[in-house]
Amino acid sequence: MSASKRVVIGFWIATGLFCLQMGFTAFAELRLPQVAAAFAHLGFPDYFRVELSWAKIVGVVLLLAPVPARLKEWAYAGFAIDLGSAVIAHLAVGDGPEAWGWAVGTGVLGALSYGFWRAGQATRAEGREQVGVVGAASVSVS
Repeated sequence: MSASKRVVIGFWIATGLFCLQMGFTAFAELRLPQVAAAFAHLGFPDYFRVELSWAKIVGVVLLLAPVPARLKEWAYAGFAIDLGSAVIAHLAVGDGPEAWGWAVGTGVLGALSYGFWRAGQATRAEGREQVGVVGAASVSVS
């Protein structure tokens, strides 16, 4: 199996798991009363939970859809801020690893997804450069 194929497979596994986790948390934040209580425990207003859920849904769509790279970068940045803030919020109120561990684990999946995505971007750029060099050589030989 070629390196580029391994990158694509790794990307879709990591991104699929990451998007499932973020999608589930968005659903839970909107629908489950115990998650709303957890947000209150952290000191967040109720509207923030709803706003964050919709931002997660938009981010998941951006990661899965064929959109410009800049939009995917913003989605990854938003998820990094969200997950980092979740860890900080749990630590600030004295919660243990059972509360903030999910954010750390999800952050690892997000970092893997981002790493594979960047590797795929580099592989595609490398392929374009090689095509350009070959094309230039064939033009100059003619």
